[in-house]
Amino acid sequence: MKLFDVYSLFDVIPERAKGCRIWDVDGKEYLDLYGGHAVISVGHAHPHYVESLTDQLNKIGFYSNSVVNLLQEELAQKLGKLCGYADYSLFLDNSGAESNENALKLASFHTGKDRVIAFHKSFHGRTSGAVAVTDNPKIQSPFNSNHKVTFCNLNDAQAVEDELKKGDVAAIIIEGIQGCGGINVPQTYFMQQLRKLCDVYNAVFIVDEVQSGYGRSGKFFAHQWYDVKPDIITTAKGMGNGFPIGGVLISPKFTAVKGMLGTTFGGNYLAMAAAIAVVDIIGEAGLVDNALKVGQYLMDNMPKSPLIKEVRGKGLMIGLEFHKSIAEIRKTLLFREHIFTGVAGQNMIRLLPPLTLTLDEADIFLDAFREVLAEFEEKEETKQPTLF
Repeated sequence: MKLFDVYSLFDVIPERAKGCRIWDVDGKEYLDLYGGHAVISVGHAHPHYVESLTDQLNKIGFYSNSVVNLLQEELAQKLGKLCGYADYSLFLDNSGAESNENALKLASFHTGKDRVIAFHKSFHGRTSGAVAVTDNPKIQSPFNSNHKVTFCNLNDAQAVEDELKKGDVAAIIIEGIQGCGGINVPQTYFMQQLRKLCDVYNAVFIVDEVQSGYGRSGKFFAHQWYDVKPDIITTAKGMGNGFPIGGVLISPKFTAVKGMLGTTFGGNYLAMAAAIAVVDIIGEAGLVDNALKVGQYLMDNMPKSPLIKEVRGKGLMIGLEFHKSIAEIRKTLLFREHIFTGVAGQNMIRLLPPLTLTLDEADIFLDAFREVLAEFEEKEETKQPTLF
């Protein structure tokens, strides 16, 4: 049997990792400024994280949600206190896509409506409902088109209200900061208008914090920059620091009904051990504040270049938009400078490092980036026609 060939792979084989560093099978060291799609929040192989998972595996690794799991209750209490939503309820599942599926289902149950408003350049996952509210036709099969979804432009409150007036909208779903769509930060006024409009038209306000949450933006959740309180918050990625887990934070306005949501693996003992360790480390090490500090340092010291169109983001969620494709620049950073970065589309480099990134590590990237930019600027200059 062979692997189903759906991934574009770089010729790098990681073997071990620690903090913000990765070593491949040849012993070559890399600086990780991508965190495996924003998943590594507290750093690779953090001692407390490793110890927590190991100890739990020696006790019990799995049983179903038909029994009491005290670790789930411990996580809910600690997470609620740390993120500021102690009065919300927590439903646990396995991924960001599943969290968004459950959020959409819960909204439809609650309102009795069947249409959803999402936004252009959004990404909410690859399962059926999640991909239906994702603005990417390349990953939508004909089956996904059965869902009732209307896409509006980000920051266009009037277009949203025009749709809400039709009376059949169950929910608005929006990312705290659009990740895959290009690190697009919603306007504060717009997010506040969405909150008000949902109240007026009896729609559920869902904020997807799968990528932007867990301290990445310099707040625990990115929507906290806009001073709004969603009805439902979805999270995953950094929640488990690499162990598959997702969560749905649910306002007290919702009533739980036995059997309305469910999962086999969600909230299992190992996932809980991982998630509790992450919450403990983030709180004790002040990693939300560190993300804000180091992210701002990166933004303030990013080299100016005619190749770069714009630098945007918050905290350690940064997008570097170029005028042209970044494929060769990214390859140079990876294979020569040994720095992992991500992308958004063809023209953007995304930086989503572990929240433990230090100022010294930020300087390593900045120095290497300046050198690479200078080389590519020179190449661009030689391409320009000479006028006589």
